[in-house]
Amino acid sequence: MKTTAKYPKIRNVSPKPGKTLLVTFDNGDSRLYDCKPLLDKEVFRPLREEAIFRCAHADSHGHGVVWNDDIDLAESEIWLNGKFTEPDDALDKQ
Repeated sequence: MKTTAKYPKIRNVSPKPGKTLLVTFDNGDSRLYDCKPLLDKEVFRPLREEAIFRCAHADSHGHGVVWNDDIDLAESEIWLNGKFTEPDDALDKQ
């Protein structure tokens, strides 16, 4: 029997300077996710525009970060590759 990993759901997303996201999960943990490496991929290129990047928000079910109908990131990507941070630490890095 194959089991699927379960990740906490995203509760809140705050776009930060330097193309980073502060993502808070429903278990209270936060991750700072650097989006800069994604910007060379065609699907993520529109995020180079600050106005579009700042539209980031949590999916209505907490399964990812969404910018529009074409651009999103799964909660697992942010959970696994984001840097654990205390919410106050991320505010200090602004």
